[in-house]
Amino acid sequence: MRRRGGEQPAGRAGRRAEGFPVAYRPVSLPLTGNRGKAGDVGGVRDARAVVTGGGAGIGAALARRLAAGGARVAVNDLDPARARAVAAEVGGVALPGDASGVVPAAREALGGGIDLFCANAGVGTGGGPEAADDAWSAAWDVNVMAHVRAARELLPEWLERGEGRFVATVSAAGLLSMVGAAPYSVTKHAALAFAEWLSLTYRHRGIAVHAVCPQGVRTDMLRATGAAGDLVLAPGAIEPEEVADAVVAGIAEDRFLILPHPEVAEYSAVRATDPDRWLTGMNRLQQSLESGPA
Repeated sequence: MRRRGGEQPAGRAGRRAEGFPVAYRPVSLPLTGNRGKAGDVGGVRDARAVVTGGGAGIGAALARRLAAGGARVAVNDLDPARARAVAAEVGGVALPGDASGVVPAAREALGGGIDLFCANAGVGTGGGPEAADDAWSAAWDVNVMAHVRAARELLPEWLERGEGRFVATVSAAGLLSMVGAAPYSVTKHAALAFAEWLSLTYRHRGIAVHAVCPQGVRTDMLRATGAAGDLVLAPGAIEPEEVADAVVAGIAEDRFLILPHPEVAEYSAVRATDPDRWLTGMNRLQQSLESGPA
């Protein structure tokens, strides 16, 4: 894992840092300049914030937590009634509709600018290669392209003023994988890759990026995952409010990777350093899923 305090340490045999060429070794970077505006309450006080998929689950918890921290929140959701209910609860503004096109309306509703964008809307598409093209396309559109489109709209404003904050709700599946859900796993890996690219490209220009990677969270999406979710996610599931608290803490500390389930860091390390061991363990989960309840 990257350490904030300096370069990756050399290996035990004195090798250069994890095989990085000298020009590409991770180096110590200063924190972005985004603390100053809102650092006293988790980095959100007085921020103009947008939460997509904010009508329920993690999104609603984020809207509540950001509002409690002093942000003005625009709540986006495909379900107009849910968006309005959460917005009314937090004293914000409702923006029903597709998350992909919300930025212009949100900017206007929030008085001309956006400081914090939470790309939280997502779909949990299951299946494998046999899943229909439409299902793959929907997962790609919501889980990846909605983030790309939002960034495309936000970056000119943020780069001009030298600050902005992008929070991507990814999933532990973006660092690991999820049995029984190829479209979800693949697109969440892509969402994480896009967040990484944003961060490595723009952090020196005041743009902070955070990737939120929880495992099971007690939401409608978890309940819809069926046997795979019951097997892998439900036993360690947490409440959406715990994810929101982790996000605010991560913002306050300017951490890119936010892990509401800390053990995901260990799983990710095993995946990176001993992929066959990790794949064998995941395959055992797949076999358990195929065999059904004992």
